[in-house]
Amino acid sequence: MALKRISIKTQAKQEIVDITERVARAVRESALSDGLCTIFVPHTTAAITINENADPAVKEDILSALGRLVPAGPHYKHAEGNAHAHIRASLLGHSVTVPIEAGRLVLGTWQGILFCEFDGPRQREVWVISSPAS
Repeated sequence: MALKRISIKTQAKQEIVDITERVARAVRESALSDGLCTIFVPHTTAAITINENADPAVKEDILSALGRLVPAGPHYKHAEGNAHAHIRASLLGHSVTVPIEAGRLVLGTWQGILFCEFDGPRQREVWVISSPAS
């Protein structure tokens, strides 16, 4: 197993950052030929997802839809004022797993690995865990 931590400095209150190439580099550096790569976000107001990476409008649409589904506001009980960020992160999730074949991530043609910030800007971390298939 190999663990690599990727540092991300977000720039906005909410944004989606493409980290596909950084994860792919971590997998190459692990020298693992075949197995699984788990990408994990150790934060409660950030998430990770796999989605279309070709059209930047998809990222905007995701943020817009989440804003409509889980709006910010004072109607939550959580005292910090960021309950909406916690809920959005829970909806998308804190990890994804991608197969590794011949030392490369196996993603669909249009897929990318996207880090989702819901309570920024902040300094964040993503863990890339590469492990052999059982």
